[in-house]
Amino acid sequence: MEKMKVLAEWSYDPAKPFRGYTGKTLKVNVGDMTFESKDVSEEMKEKFTGGRGFGLKLLWDSVKETTRWNDPENEIVISGGPLCGVTQYPGMGKFYAVFVSPLTDQTYDSNAGGHFGPLLKFAGFDAIEVQGKADKDVVVLVDADEKKIQILESPFSDVNAYTVTEALHEYFGDPEDINDRRFISVVSAGKGAETSYWGCLNSSFWDTHRKMPRLKQAGRGGGGTILRDKKIAALVVKTHDLSGTANNPADVDTLTRLGAKLHKEIITLDAKQCRMRTAGTPHLNEIMNEYHLLPTMNYKFGQHPDADRIHSKIYEKMFTQGIADGCWYGCTMACAKAVDNYTLKTGPWKGKTITVDGPEYETAAGMGSNVGVFDPEWTTETNFYADHYGLDTISLGTGIAFVCECYELGLINKENTNGLELKFGNKDDIMELLHRLGEGKDEFALLVGKGIHKMKDLFAEKFGADRAVMERIGMEGQGIEVSEYVPKESIAQWGGYFLTLKGPQHDEAWLIFMDRVNKQLPTFEDKAEALHYFPNFRTWFSLVGLCKLPWNDIEPADNATKYPPQEAAKVPEHVQNYVDLFNAVTGKKITKEDLILQSERVYNFQRVFQLRLGKGTRKFHNIPDRALGPVWADEWEARAEYYDNELKASGVDPAGLSSQEKCDKLQKIRREQWEKLVDTVYRRRGWDKNGIPTVRKLKELGMDFPEVIAVVEKNAKPEDQWKD
Repeated sequence: MEKMKVLAEWSYDPAKPFRGYTGKTLKVNVGDMTFESKDVSEEMKEKFTGGRGFGLKLLWDSVKETTRWNDPENEIVISGGPLCGVTQYPGMGKFYAVFVSPLTDQTYDSNAGGHFGPLLKFAGFDAIEVQGKADKDVVVLVDADEKKIQILESPFSDVNAYTVTEALHEYFGDPEDINDRRFISVVSAGKGAETSYWGCLNSSFWDTHRKMPRLKQAGRGGGGTILRDKKIAALVVKTHDLSGTANNPADVDTLTRLGAKLHKEIITLDAKQCRMRTAGTPHLNEIMNEYHLLPTMNYKFGQHPDADRIHSKIYEKMFTQGIADGCWYGCTMACAKAVDNYTLKTGPWKGKTITVDGPEYETAAGMGSNVGVFDPEWTTETNFYADHYGLDTISLGTGIAFVCECYELGLINKENTNGLELKFGNKDDIMELLHRLGEGKDEFALLVGKGIHKMKDLFAEKFGADRAVMERIGMEGQGIEVSEYVPKESIAQWGGYFLTLKGPQHDEAWLIFMDRVNKQLPTFEDKAEALHYFPNFRTWFSLVGLCKLPWNDIEPADNATKYPPQEAAKVPEHVQNYVDLFNAVTGKKITKEDLILQSERVYNFQRVFQLRLGKGTRKFHNIPDRALGPVWADEWEARAEYYDNELKASGVDPAGLSSQEKCDKLQKIRREQWEKLVDTVYRRRGWDKNGIPTVRKLKELGMDFPEVIAVVEKNAKPEDQWKD
């Protein structure tokens, strides 16, 4: 690669982290080619903690209430949080990207592993804001070794992820030492991110065993679409200031002790529990199928007789074993599995032998059972190309599943799809649709890439498709596609998906087993309590820079017997580990209760942020019929006895009713249950009937900033306040 032209440059002295924070953030505007460093105040640490919290605060200060995703002032803010970069304890390498989403028109936060988050901090910054729009493709470089930040003219005609990432690791690395590339990390997107709203951010890490860069994704919400709209080919960070104590923690001994304890649990128990070290997240495939939770054919069904073809043991044989597959140093969970020596059968790289990162469970289900395909090699190929084109595999899978059902219902036809027969299971044509999405040249593919929420309008307008039918089967909420679990049989999971801040993504609450299988949440108040605790506890990971998996995908051997069932679901010993980790890094003395308080502050702030952008009220907490229960007769008949008993339990005699009549009656019952759930959850969260945090709640949390209170007072109505 020829030397890149420097368009703008700024010199700086990298701030050293102290107790998890550098105290500095960086703002780069690629439109006016300017740079700015900001100080992180003690109040900002106290109220927003880090990671997603810092991202939301910086974004709030940079946008207006009228800002939309493709406005120049919209930002991508990336921040890891105070624990990000710890190497003694597994799962400490996450960053969180915050932005106004093209899919939801409100704030979104998406997380990725890889090395970008830790290296950014060790290069001197707790967060980076990228704003503006360049007039030609650029690369943004943060180079702590040379103490400079540059905006470079991009040399890439092919902006797809693997092309860009491999070239930049080589360009900025030491030509005499290939493993010097581990001190570099790249965030990229791809051509598909340009032409769809499903653009993901690919975050790289150098695999010293395979001698190549690998990618992890901040997939959800369209962050990659924004990156390409700003004409950014890549963000690059480079620093050799990397060590086990680079965070300059207050108490290294405690970090080491806690890490040793969890490493022992993982080594001893993982093979008996989730098998993350050998199978990774696809260990879920057969479990979800067993419990009717595996999304099949646009969530119509939760189980399929061909599911044994995507059993985790099959993926385990495809994944290379015996390699330390962590995406950040010190993570013995080692779940970042890869398929090596895979020869591509389709697309622009047909015939090329490559390494595929994954598939993860979400891809195995989304670009597998949900589109009616039970072929792990086909899913592996879609996984590679989705990453390469910069497409989120969850939205991709759920979106194409919706398209397939529309096709099979006759709402769209082969003429509309430009010759593609998009039936469930038609691998060749679904693969071709993926490539057309990635290339962005096909008119129908461009419609699909706008996401389900907009597809419903576009299909109705252009093809005369029945809008009401699409509304029933389109698995999206707040504009974002549902992730890959069937929620219809768990009232609590309706809330875990559709009463979230940003739409149905499983990072807030996964309550299906607690609610439906183990029956630990019998009342609506119990469900609301779970929908208070778990979203706030999981929010905390996003504030400090952690991966969720070491929390509950490995558990102490006595966890289930030591605690009552509802308490055991929290994995209390690991919760205490996180409290102790935070204190060991920062020198603070928080408790388990403080952990939830830290999260609740940011959770409510983000809800008000959605309100500021014209969302954030009850009407945007929509749930489709398909998420509540069976919509069509064939769904009912697949589990007729089960659903008949559901009706009987609700006081309805199913005798003499057709399957479709039964569906309609159960839908009515469950819609009423949904409204009751919304009321109960809103009350527990301290929100009014319209889903707006009350002034009282914000004062209680210490988040009563004048500009925040002003948004609430502008939108809250007296008639929406609870009477007691």
